[in-house]
Amino acid sequence: MKTFSIAIHGGAGTLVKGMMTPELEAQYKSALQSALNEGYKLLDDGKSAVEAVEEAVKLLENSHLFNAGKGSVFTATETHEMDASIMDGKTLNAGGVSLITGIKNPVSLARDVMEKSEHVFLAGDGAMQFAKELDYKLEDASYFYDEFRHKQWLDIKDTDGFQLDHATKKDSKFGTVGAVACDQDGNIAAATSTGGMTNKKWGRVGDSPMIGAGNYANNKTCAISCTGSGEFFIRGVVAYDVACLMEHKGMSVKDASSEVIHKRILEIGGDGGLIAVDTNGNIAMPFNTEGMYRGQKSSDGVDDVSIYG
Repeated sequence: MKTFSIAIHGGAGTLVKGMMTPELEAQYKSALQSALNEGYKLLDDGKSAVEAVEEAVKLLENSHLFNAGKGSVFTATETHEMDASIMDGKTLNAGGVSLITGIKNPVSLARDVMEKSEHVFLAGDGAMQFAKELDYKLEDASYFYDEFRHKQWLDIKDTDGFQLDHATKKDSKFGTVGAVACDQDGNIAAATSTGGMTNKKWGRVGDSPMIGAGNYANNKTCAISCTGSGEFFIRGVVAYDVACLMEHKGMSVKDASSEVIHKRILEIGGDGGLIAVDTNGNIAMPFNTEGMYRGQKSSDGVDDVSIYG
């Protein structure tokens, strides 16, 4: 049987060891392990990579610890605007949603865009109308309220500042969540979800819902989910860039991922990381920040959750 595997991330950024309490570190590791285990269990049961990445991301969205779903940061108008995407490497079908509110699991809506519409990317009111037609339950604003997130916003509200959670205070890091997987048939998939930037204005959209920028999957090469400074990941078309290096230069998933994160994105001023998997189940998880919440599990015995470099 082919090696099957899954990798997840909960954001990359300034994660200085010693700045986080042991209790909080344990909470993060537990949440990551739980998402990893559930996604892996689906693969072990013979389910598809698409099902595995959606399930893993849903569990991360359900945790207040990460900037996605329940833990999404506040916008300049004290609301929540969430983005997500998913892609099937076997068919190149993809779905993305942006600027949605009240949806508990944005990644599931992205999958519905992929499978139940003729489109790839829906945003704002239109995406919400689509969700309504599929009878999505809308959560009350209180579901997304987190005291720590609110404090982050209060610190910079009424200013022109905005922050990727990892950008200023060293103990205030959260980020995008994502998963990539290779199933027993050698098919791969990627999913990414985020609450965006604290205090963001004007309907800002980052790389997470953009196919090719923050999320990509192609059975010819690899599946990728990114996290970091979204504006730079969009400019660098990071997820597709890794796949291109593999396809046109014959690089391995490890070498291509490393080239993009440790060289190409740095050259344009970006920081962050990504997780990637190829159709042989090989995983790469490079990042150029102090840390990245991450985990990997595969049928050849790898089972690891890490935070720091």
